[in-house]
Amino acid sequence: MHFEIWGMTGTVATEREDQREFAEARLWHWLDEIDRSCNRFRPDSELTLLNARGDGDLSPTLEVALGAAIESYDATGGLCDPTVLPALLALGYNVDFADLARRANTISAAPAPSPGAGAITLDLSSHRVSLAEGCQLDFGASAKALAADLVANDVAPTGGILVEIGGDVAVRGRGPTGPWAVGVSDVLEITGREPRVNVTHGGVATSSTATREWVADGHRMNHIVDPRTGTCVDGPYVTATVSAVSCVRANAFATAALLWGEDAGYHLAQGGCAGRLVRADGEIEYVGGWPEDSAA
Repeated sequence: MHFEIWGMTGTVATEREDQREFAEARLWHWLDEIDRSCNRFRPDSELTLLNARGDGDLSPTLEVALGAAIESYDATGGLCDPTVLPALLALGYNVDFADLARRANTISAAPAPSPGAGAITLDLSSHRVSLAEGCQLDFGASAKALAADLVANDVAPTGGILVEIGGDVAVRGRGPTGPWAVGVSDVLEITGREPRVNVTHGGVATSSTATREWVADGHRMNHIVDPRTGTCVDGPYVTATVSAVSCVRANAFATAALLWGEDAGYHLAQGGCAGRLVRADGEIEYVGGWPEDSAA
């Protein structure tokens, strides 16, 4: 099954035909839950209301999403940071990307470091959260990966399942003929000639400076912001593809890899991940046992 959501395409595939109806039902359940809870471009989403008020009650879905975002922050030493929203807004990313790319954008504020997860006070006993002054949240680095994991976890007891949302892939179990073959690309257009990697459990995610770019005040911007500076990433790698125990973790480390720069390979290996890193000149580096590219 192929679908579209949030300006992206996605795929759900199952080991057996008799799983598909259940898999599709869980897919739309979780996409609706994540959209209502975490879509910062929806004026009525829980995240939008939380950012406006600074505190509030957490629905079960928003609590899970916030937990995944904080987990990503902790795992990457703060580089996959859910508090980068003010920096993204300052760089002009204040509308859905489809609209952003079509309009003239301006830089509205000087770059500044993000406050980090220490600005989030989470009370799990009362299911409430409060944000320090100036702190606003964006789950762009974790929410769609979380959705893929949640769908895959629900369907896994019935058999093998692959869920892909905008290039973030969650896999549980085998495919119809063996391991799932996941294509690797740093662009959104699929040619069928991408190198493949076999996966039977966990997640695969790609972060790239080539997929979401816009121009503000004559400067080219990308959606990966360094929380240490509030500026767009400008490192030696333009694309990082990572495999990990979950799609959320894979996405967190793929994002952080572009910010770690030359130290990315070390951090990926220390985090128990495998990775494929692409430099600006096209040179490819393999980390943690990631197989060398083979023909599709």
